[in-house]
Amino acid sequence: MSNYILSCCSTADLSEQHFSQRDIHYICFHFYLNGKPYADDLGKSISFDDFYQAMVDGADTKTSQVNEDEFVAYFTPFLEQGKDILHVCLSSGISGVYNSATLAQQQLQEKYPERKILIIDSLGASSGYGLFMDTLADKRDNGMALTDLYQWALDNRLRLHHWFFSTDLTFYVRGGRISKTSGFFGTLLQICPLLNMDAEGHLIPREKIRTKKRVIARIVEQMEAHAEGGLDYNGKCYISQSACLADAQAVAALVEERFPHLNGKVLINSVGTTIGSHTGPGTVALFFWGDERQ
Repeated sequence: MSNYILSCCSTADLSEQHFSQRDIHYICFHFYLNGKPYADDLGKSISFDDFYQAMVDGADTKTSQVNEDEFVAYFTPFLEQGKDILHVCLSSGISGVYNSATLAQQQLQEKYPERKILIIDSLGASSGYGLFMDTLADKRDNGMALTDLYQWALDNRLRLHHWFFSTDLTFYVRGGRISKTSGFFGTLLQICPLLNMDAEGHLIPREKIRTKKRVIARIVEQMEAHAEGGLDYNGKCYISQSACLADAQAVAALVEERFPHLNGKVLINSVGTTIGSHTGPGTVALFFWGDERQ
């Protein structure tokens, strides 16, 4: 057993079973559905199917990050058990949670000066952030010390690629990310935007691709271009999806066909309620290790 705990936010979008099996602790974000508060607790308070159906039916959604006091309450029991902490946050490019965790770290470091509390900005999101955590767990289990793991995470976080596409522009319009006019014509022309995360952890539109079939092919082409080892990539590959499992399965099948040396089957997860509140249904995201994001 290591003398430190590995921790993240629920927005890493892995299943509770996965977190438990890998001994990764997590703290929950929050969201509001038609004004009612929920914990982003991996689909326990409300199922992912019910959540996305509510969005389709016109429900209003808002999200709330973990605050400093919540982090203090979450970290304290580990410190009292004599454990050090490595906590990895959702990208600062889309959330202020890194600042909250850092404020809690500063407060607790004064109270527990003999303990180490290390905070990392993942510069990632959803199951890409989850794949990053899974890799850190591998290295911890292989005996890597806390400070070495912290440095490895800082040195390698930009090698985790995040590519997304959406087949439903409704929630991009509703959230104000595109105009109603652009949304109307985009839907009419079957435009599926392809996005990725840049080196600062921002979600950046890259291409406008017509038809679902073409965007599925294109996202796998991006993996071919950027994956470590190209078509000989032998790492893990994760996908997350928001109420569009068939589309995710189509991407997974194409990845498994093109990359015969994968470390296991492609793992498909659900986009959680925090990130899903902004994407809505119809989003597929592909994650893999590769060259450094620019």
